[in-house]
Amino acid sequence: MSRSAVAAAAWRERDRLPRYWFANRLVLTLSGQRPVHTLLGHALPAAYDQLIELAPRAPLRPAGERATAPLVRRCGEYQPRHGVIEAFARIASGDRLTALAFRLELGADARWRCAAIDLGPLA
Repeated sequence: MSRSAVAAAAWRERDRLPRYWFANRLVLTLSGQRPVHTLLGHALPAAYDQLIELAPRAPLRPAGERATAPLVRRCGEYQPRHGVIEAFARIASGDRLTALAFRLELGADARWRCAAIDLGPLA
């Protein structure tokens, strides 16, 4: 197997982790690439309300015509207890780096849902 095939397989495996799956979906929504309703059912009511408020401003939208689409560079997690993930992601868009924090909670149906989102102070 080639080095690039191994790297691609590693990226696909990484993107299956709940923290990366949600980070990627949140970036798509908060950059204006996907509508908020794509996260309906993947977010608890309070987090969905946050998304409805944030999404129209597209705070992660690339600045300028030639700017590259935002990309999740790294995403870490802390598990304060079973069924809860507090995740943090570094989002890169060109030379701009943004922090994204979010909380995931495991439901009774064994599905992860976003419970809170924090982009810090927005300009």
